[in-house]
Amino acid sequence: MHLKDTIQHDARAALRARDKQKTAALRLVIAAVKQVEVDERRELGDADVIAVLGKMAKQRRDSIAQYTQGGRPDLAANEQAELDLIQTYLPRPLDEGEIDAMIAEAIAETGASSMKDMGRLMGILKPRLQGRADLAAVSGKIKARLS
Repeated sequence: MHLKDTIQHDARAALRARDKQKTAALRLVIAAVKQVEVDERRELGDADVIAVLGKMAKQRRDSIAQYTQGGRPDLAANEQAELDLIQTYLPRPLDEGEIDAMIAEAIAETGASSMKDMGRLMGILKPRLQGRADLAAVSGKIKARLS
């Protein structure tokens, strides 16, 4: 079963169970996936759905930070619930050691030695780390290593 099908199945199950919060969050996910399919005029595969979910998770993290900073814990809690649900469909996040090992492997693979090679390294690492690590943090680690 594809990831998109799993999400749709879970949305129907949440609807039958009358779980309003889970149903609403899953409908947001389904709508985001369908929007990308309509925009790109193609059916999304699992990797594409994971990319959409990763983007949604990042948006939720940003919203939680803003709501917390703005003194709105009620809205932050709602966003956190959505983030928790989205993360159940994302692959297991990598820990720091695994990320460092993948960076070292990519550097050895490309022979990167300066910041000029940053784009090539990110091009190799992005598909491997998509949805499993914060790519901005990975970029920072690469910059620190190449400097």
